[in-house]
Amino acid sequence: MVLESSPEAVSSQSLDLRRACPKSSRIYPSPGDSILLTKEPVKYGELIVLGYNGSLPNGDKGRRRSRLALFKRSKANGVKPDVIHHISTPLVSKALSNKGQHSISYTLSRSHSVIVEYTHDSETDMFQIGRSTESMIDFVVTDTTPGTNSAVDGQSAQSTISRFACRVICERNPPYTARIYAAGFDASRNIFLGERAAKWRTPDGLMDGLTTNGVLVMHPNGGFSEDSTPGVWREISVCGNVYALRDSRSAQQWGKLVESESNVLQDGSLIDLCGATLLWRTSEGLLRTLTLQQLEALRQEINAARPQCPVGFSTLAFPSLAQRGVVEKKQPWVYVNCGHVHGFHNWGFRKEKGGLERECPMCRRSGPYVPLWLGCEAGLYLDAGRPTHAFCPCGHVCSAKTVQYWAQIPLPHGTHAFHAACPFCGTWLTGQQGFVRLIFQGPLD
Repeated sequence: MVLESSPEAVSSQSLDLRRACPKSSRIYPSPGDSILLTKEPVKYGELIVLGYNGSLPNGDKGRRRSRLALFKRSKANGVKPDVIHHISTPLVSKALSNKGQHSISYTLSRSHSVIVEYTHDSETDMFQIGRSTESMIDFVVTDTTPGTNSAVDGQSAQSTISRFACRVICERNPPYTARIYAAGFDASRNIFLGERAAKWRTPDGLMDGLTTNGVLVMHPNGGFSEDSTPGVWREISVCGNVYALRDSRSAQQWGKLVESESNVLQDGSLIDLCGATLLWRTSEGLLRTLTLQQLEALRQEINAARPQCPVGFSTLAFPSLAQRGVVEKKQPWVYVNCGHVHGFHNWGFRKEKGGLERECPMCRRSGPYVPLWLGCEAGLYLDAGRPTHAFCPCGHVCSAKTVQYWAQIPLPHGTHAFHAACPFCGTWLTGQQGFVRLIFQGPLD
């Protein structure tokens, strides 16, 4: 229907979506209220950005941090689809967008737009994620450079992450289900999908669409535990529907609807924003995962065994979890192609390899020689097993189950590439397996 009159006339001729949209398809608004802080706050879960190993290089500050816990708000800020308008006059479209009400605008042509208005939903909380530092964004995320543990300044560098990338909607009542939707509401409480954005009319007569670079989600099989296996990457639409991947991130043609899957986040679900990848951990899952105290106990247990360098006979020790980025004198080093652990030394360079590889004095295999670091982000561990393996070629150490799981996951990179990467620093994995079992000289073996 075409509406060319006043806003009052618009509402009388528009389609009511409160009965047209099923509960599982509802969508919601921008956060302004503070997160509820009580003696026993309800925690929905936590979002962890891969590649930072526990904290940003300059420290976690405010909404820009390496992980964010989502708590039940003091007042619900959710919204749900209410009324749909078919507009043929730009002035009417502008009037609807300026009403101060949450809405999604689908521009089909210069003379035809579809605007979906939203109304308050007292049963949900919404949390928005994106590159923007505006107040409606709860979690400010910038591009991660693989292998550097650093974020690219989204304000000064070219970023592929949307300013209003996605939103997570959590039900305020048990079981506190969390759902992911592409795109977030801006300062005007609007989401705009322009003429060039991928959008379409669904079989039930409603609208749906995708953001420019897309929001990809991967749900693990078997939850996030030592028995988990990676799932399949899918794309999430602005209405929360699940689609097969496009040929490239920004392709105009959308993928096929996957009706058997949903946008409900599970423990261990991965969310890729085309520049940064987030891990969702449920509150129940976090209760079962390794804690920093347990991780510190494992570190002390390794050091108490007094592992030695097999050549220099010096005692090796992993540095404290707080000591990151600065190599200490006693820190263990590893030849990543064989796994033999040594203290630091200056011999064994292979000139034919440009000095970038060294020959292990124990087995004569050549390869990168790097310091070992314990993975400090406990939320990335699948179990509480001893840290016996290291990712190649970065040298981050964790349990066998953890390296085996992450080495199987192809993480999105760029517009159509996928690479397995170390979850602690983002370095692309090398070698046949992407990890190596550590061989210590002494009781640890």
